[in-house]
Amino acid sequence: MKIHEYQAKEIFRQFDIPVPRGGVAETPEEALEIARQIGDGRIILKAQIHAGGRGKAGGIKWASSLEEIETIAEEMIGMSLVTTQTGPEGKEVRKLLVEESVGIEREFYLGVAVDRAKVCPVIIASTEGGVEIERIASETPEKVFMEFVDPLVGLRPFQVSMLAYGLGLEAAVMGKARSVFNGLYRAFREKDCLLAEINPLVLTSGGELVAIDAKMNFDDSALYRHSEILEMRDLHEEDPLEVEASRYNLNYIKLNGSVGCLVNGAGLAMATMDLIKLAGAEPANFLDVGGGASVEMVKNGLKILLSDKNVRAVLINIFGGIMRCDTIAKGLIEASREVELDIPVIVRLEGTNVEEGKKLLDQSRIDLIVATDLKDVAERTVEVLRKISA
Repeated sequence: MKIHEYQAKEIFRQFDIPVPRGGVAETPEEALEIARQIGDGRIILKAQIHAGGRGKAGGIKWASSLEEIETIAEEMIGMSLVTTQTGPEGKEVRKLLVEESVGIEREFYLGVAVDRAKVCPVIIASTEGGVEIERIASETPEKVFMEFVDPLVGLRPFQVSMLAYGLGLEAAVMGKARSVFNGLYRAFREKDCLLAEINPLVLTSGGELVAIDAKMNFDDSALYRHSEILEMRDLHEEDPLEVEASRYNLNYIKLNGSVGCLVNGAGLAMATMDLIKLAGAEPANFLDVGGGASVEMVKNGLKILLSDKNVRAVLINIFGGIMRCDTIAKGLIEASREVELDIPVIVRLEGTNVEEGKKLLDQSRIDLIVATDLKDVAERTVEVLRKISA
């Protein structure tokens, strides 16, 4: 789960990480009032969407007067912001973060993520702030410093010192650096984050360290422990089909292809997607109904696939272990009664209760294309798509 920059900065304040003064506005009038509260000086207006690259796309603007603030806010609120991460459709700007501008002496990158190879958190710092960390690591790896943290021991003082010295921080700001580094790691750990990032962390002309930007992603599986984080969820920033799937506890991710996939088990789902691509087509989604899916979950999963306008064929690939093939069949039959199956449906069933499942489908007289194995199911799907395109 992702949250907005202004929400991440609210969390940063709880962990003693300095951030600029400001507030969030949904109307030009609110933006003007926040600017008045901040006082004199340049004001920054930042579009609040779940995507990076806002500055280059016109989503971050500066204002030097109150009149300018209201004019800029009117232009930005409601605009469709297209960045490298939004796709060509862009995202609608519904909120602005209105902040004071700070004098910048130096910019740094600071982030905490999960290193899957070492199975522990890693703190990453760089002298090149304001730039994507992937680009820094690729082009100038000598400017990236990392410390791996044993989760049972925690972040040690010597590790904080190593990072601070790597960034070339002077003794006068060492205490402030330790506070920021420790605060970011504590926020990452206590809020069950997958990523906590400050880019850039700036050293101001007054010798302060301030988080100019803030990004936090959370582990969905741990959100039951954090009702305060769940309240920050912005459904406008999520794909409507993914939101709908989450209501039925379905593991669904929308993609850009034309083959809707319904599979049980994440491993088989990924293998099915690979087979579709190898056969020459593109998957429209990842959908793992899981081992304990009910008829209701299967039915709603199919309805979600069929509501995707890009889907031109549906592929159902089930290997029944805990999941029973007759459950899948019943879900498909119920879905066919509620929505019209006006596109080809290719089915491959194997495993627990497979004969019962096939019998149910035969008796239902639903127009299906039955495949025998993994290779066959992929080839039949691509063949169907070619016939549709012809």
